Amino acid sequence: MKRHLAVIPARGGSKRLPRKNIIGFLGKPIIAYTIEAAKASGVFDRILVSTEDSAIAEVAARHGGEVDMRPASLATDASTITEVCLELIGRLKTNGESFATLTVLYATAPLRNAGDIRATHALLGDGCDFAMAVTEFHQPVHQALVLKPAQKIEPVFPELISKRASDVDRYAAGNGSTYCVNISAFKTKHGFYGVPLRGHVMPRERSIDIDTKEDFELAEYYAKQQKS
Repeated sequence: MKRHLAVIPARGGSKRLPRKNIIGFLGKPIIAYTIEAAKASGVFDRILVSTEDSAIAEVAARHGGEVDMRPASLATDASTITEVCLELIGRLKTNGESFATLTVLYATAPLRNAGDIRATHALLGDGCDFAMAVTEFHQPVHQALVLKPAQKIEPVFPELISKRASDVDRYAAGNGSTYCVNISAFKTKHGFYGVPLRGHVMPRERSIDIDTKEDFELAEYYAKQQKS
């Protein structure tokens, strides 16, 4: 029987918005929303909050999270989530635990819900090893301009710049909330991008990845709108 692992990365060293993983958000630490959504999704056999920070560990545990204290060497600015997950998967396997899939859920996306997690994870299979939550670009990407010195600008896609939006492909980007992968492919690619890659499209109002004070205020606005 396949087993499924979720990891909630929550390093303590955030710079632009200090302590962003446990900052208060509408009455609860922000990480609590992701812990609750992961549990409510019903997808995972284990949900681990990965941190090196004792204060984050305490808050996560108080809100029902199972904490895994990562090595200090994987808690630096240079550490990647891929390195964190590979180390964790290897350590779990040494202890007799194997998983078929890995889902990374960022704590700074409190508006992503259990349904979004289920929908993204369900995209794995039928030959697809990689899936993520995405959001369509607000501005037309085919009209993107490169900013050059002396206030010069150039089209990124000169062959598309004059086309109507209805005549070009739709464009999206990973929204920084939810990444799912079959672990065998993850070990081969050492990352969350592979071919084929499927995307669960989320609306902008649930896709705020909080990294700055402005992100926080926008997420708070959308959250209050959803409750009203």
